Amino acid sequence: MKDRNILREKMGVYFVVGTQDCDYSIERTVAIVADALQGGVGTLQLRDKGSKLTADERDELGRQLQLLCRESGALFFVNDDVDLAIRLQADGVHVGQDDMQLAEVREAVGPNMYIGVSAATIEEALAAQAGGVDCIGVGAMYATSSKADAGEPIGPEGLRVIREAVGRELPIVGIGGITLQNAAEVIRAGADGVAVISAITRADSPSDAARALQGIVRSV
Repeated sequence: MKDRNILREKMGVYFVVGTQDCDYSIERTVAIVADALQGGVGTLQLRDKGSKLTADERDELGRQLQLLCRESGALFFVNDDVDLAIRLQADGVHVGQDDMQLAEVREAVGPNMYIGVSAATIEEALAAQAGGVDCIGVGAMYATSSKADAGEPIGPEGLRVIREAVGRELPIVGIGGITLQNAAEVIRAGADGVAVISAITRADSPSDAARALQGIVRSV
């Protein structure tokens, strides 16, 4: 059953990953995710964009990652692929501004799956809130090479004005170019958590990177 307080807590460190971030290897992706979950990742989003997987391979990867999340108590989200989220009965699905309309997503997934939406402006955030979204991913915070469609950075100040517009009740995760060095700025701007890709996938130790991010989020 959905619980916004649990969602807010779990999205403190929000790891977005696909095989394209892990040398196009299913095995490496699973290994990095398993290590990162040990370090304190609370929400995992499978974002397999531009990969070389077949539909069956993507389904199997999703099942493996979902099992790891269940074992560690983390939430499991699927990016954009509503059908995959439904097949796996994921905890949540995240859609962008150019993907399926929010009302259509809710009709497809039912009342008990979390829905996240990307937002870069006050107007997008308020529209998502009015549509009953469960959380928003705000960004890009900083320039990033990990997500080609991230858009121009709006910075922590852009997140701050969105937080003021939507109020405190709607969970917000900042995304885009977030590192150990700038994560605290994003939290101070009003985010409940930080969504990262390369800060974990390119770390020598994914678990240490996740643990450090968790420490930053909790200390601000």
